[in-house]
Amino acid sequence: MIPIQKDLATKLKNKTFIDLFAGIGGFRLAFESFGASCVYSSEWDKSAQIVYKMNFGEIPDGDITKVSANEIPKHNILCAGFPCQAFSISGSQRGFEDTRGTLFFEIARIAKLHQPEILFLENVKNLEKHDHGHTLETIKKVLKEIGYDVSHKVLNASYYGIPQKRERIYIIGFHKRLGIKNFEFPPTQNIYMTLKDILLSDEKTEKLIIKRKDVTMKKHIKVEIDMFGHYPLKPIRVGVVNKGGQGERIYHECGHAITLSAYGGGVGAKTGLYLVNGKIRKLATRECARLMGFPDSFKIASSESQAYKQFGNSVVVNVLQLIIIEFFKKGVLK
Repeated sequence: MIPIQKDLATKLKNKTFIDLFAGIGGFRLAFESFGASCVYSSEWDKSAQIVYKMNFGEIPDGDITKVSANEIPKHNILCAGFPCQAFSISGSQRGFEDTRGTLFFEIARIAKLHQPEILFLENVKNLEKHDHGHTLETIKKVLKEIGYDVSHKVLNASYYGIPQKRERIYIIGFHKRLGIKNFEFPPTQNIYMTLKDILLSDEKTEKLIIKRKDVTMKKHIKVEIDMFGHYPLKPIRVGVVNKGGQGERIYHECGHAITLSAYGGGVGAKTGLYLVNGKIRKLATRECARLMGFPDSFKIASSESQAYKQFGNSVVVNVLQLIIIEFFKKGVLK
């Protein structure tokens, strides 16, 4: 997480938010770092619910499709890292009707009733081009119909102080009463971090070392730096295991991590493989937490497989915080 200045740490003390499709609470960490209060959360995954309670002291509601919008408290901000489901009839220009049967509809129906000031949504990069752009256009059309001006942009965490190539689309809806037609997303940050900057010590990661005979490394590994002595803000591939399929590619510790994933196979499943101090290994769950902007005080699932999945499904806290800071600059959240 980004250290928040004292004058910003209570900036949202009079604002409330709800945390839909909450996962393990990335959105909550971001908004609470500015003093906002969470008045409702929802997450159907049982393992994620347990981790959420470990860190925030409450178990989120389960299946949001079974919760009446009237049961949800009034709020200023609606947050949702919603699952991307294919819209079976997207592109037919039916607006609000197009979203029925998808999980985005749950966001729309709650926002339609409560009319919060801001909708803050996050999804995979491919949502922007899904169904030739019709899906995103439908989402924007729906939000406009229920009273919002919408801005969106794909941001890569590598350019916002996190050494992970993680491209996600951020969709911001400002209620029309605010009069914000075009929102300027945060500019890239001059923060040059490498994967090496967030790694645990060797003694804490010995069990993650990969010892195989089918490793092929580049003959000459040279990591280029720019005129200012900075390493590139991207993964640097230096070898492969087996045939180099998914989860079988090896990257350098002075570059960035590849996108953490909730799924996928291979010896480096979910994290990728990295050459660290001359040895090849996966990333530890705590390292994955750091790559998502979660503080070291955050309690992680006891099951490693669940922890990897949860961080792969989560949101980058640092990027959320920087977007919130842009809200302040716009004078939206006073």
